[in-house]
Amino acid sequence: MPAEHARPVTRRRDGCTRSRSVLRPLAAGVALAFASMLAQAQNLQELYDAARGYDATYLAARSAADAAQSRLAQSDALRLPSANLAASSTRSYSDVPQLTDNYLATVNQVALTARQPLYNRANGETISQAEKSYEIATADLETAEQDLIVRLAQAYFDVLAAQDTLNTTQANKVAITEQLASAKRNFEVGTATITDTRDAQARFDLVRAQEIAAQNDLRSKRAALDTLVGRSGIAPKPLAVPVAIPPLSRGNVDDWLNGADADNPNVRKARLAFDIAQIETEKARSGHLPTLDLVGTVSSNHNDGVSNVGTGTGTLPGLYRNASIGLQFNLPVFSGFAVQNRVKETLALAEKARNDLDSARRSVALGTRQAFLGVESGQALVKALEAAESSSQLALEATQLGYKVGVRVTLDVLNAQTQLYTTQRDLDKSRYDLVMGGLRLRQAAGQLKSTDVSAVNQLLSR
Repeated sequence: MPAEHARPVTRRRDGCTRSRSVLRPLAAGVALAFASMLAQAQNLQELYDAARGYDATYLAARSAADAAQSRLAQSDALRLPSANLAASSTRSYSDVPQLTDNYLATVNQVALTARQPLYNRANGETISQAEKSYEIATADLETAEQDLIVRLAQAYFDVLAAQDTLNTTQANKVAITEQLASAKRNFEVGTATITDTRDAQARFDLVRAQEIAAQNDLRSKRAALDTLVGRSGIAPKPLAVPVAIPPLSRGNVDDWLNGADADNPNVRKARLAFDIAQIETEKARSGHLPTLDLVGTVSSNHNDGVSNVGTGTGTLPGLYRNASIGLQFNLPVFSGFAVQNRVKETLALAEKARNDLDSARRSVALGTRQAFLGVESGQALVKALEAAESSSQLALEATQLGYKVGVRVTLDVLNAQTQLYTTQRDLDKSRYDLVMGGLRLRQAAGQLKSTDVSAVNQLLSR
């Protein structure tokens, strides 16, 4: 447990309890080690800024949003004019039996053709789809950012919880070591039985195993956090003492549900998908509609000889320029029932998208309710554990006094010590879970923003 969370416990000074003289060097050692860590400690905001530029999942979503923006720009070309420039050079030879001369000619041609769509229903629907697709990519990016906040905060507090578990285990180990030494001394002088020594030895062996497991878990949690932000040797700052976690900004679950339908990016994405499916139906129906384009052509031909002799389209040497402009109308008449079947397909897909939207709304409502209940439960759990910590402290002191007067045995003292340390560890963990619960509630309601990282950062020690 970090130094800020270490709780000074007053003990009766006797042969079997931990005294203040022993606690002072232990606290000093922990404080020194923690001070060394704080030299490189980083808060949640700093790590979030680093993760935004390193996390592959978030960067992939950001690239997808950039690509969608480019696709939207591409769709604008459907309403703008287009032009094509073509050039050719042809060498021709004419040998006509009725004529005595053979003709050789080179024809160079340059043509510029332009087209401006005047009416094309399918193009308009395609542009609308591209706009909706860009909004979907934006919603995906928002989802990825919210997911990054939650993943980072979870990894951050996992490290703190693992550190608390290790510190609690080590403090418990020190207390059990003293209890074991006291039991051995009392057995040697004949004031205690061998049972006390064996109980203390068994508890000491168990806490050593717990310490090894806690050390391994801490290394694992730190590796996960390092991988998320692309750094190593990170020492997260703990919650500031005294811990004061602010209540929810909205005290009623219905208040959270009212905004969830509009704010949650998953619901927004499903709604946009439904809109796209409806647009696709209109796009399919436009297969029966005509199109109208304005078409213009400018060409230049240079012939240095007589070409196409005997074909009735012979061309004499010279430079020829042509220009034309007109309207091109196209009306589909029959396409083998492809349009009708395409409309049926899009109608079925639109119904699927509508059901997906309903499912997304229900999932968000359920997730928001569960997250809200989780926060309420977490607040009650923190209060209960705070009361349990105080009770465990008093119980330990009473047990130590009972041991001193001979009405309690070593095992009772060990159990009371373990209960106190376990309660303190669980209290720290419940506070981390409460902070995470608030973030998950905002995520479920679609209201989690980068400013919430700053708000959590204010709860950390400076």
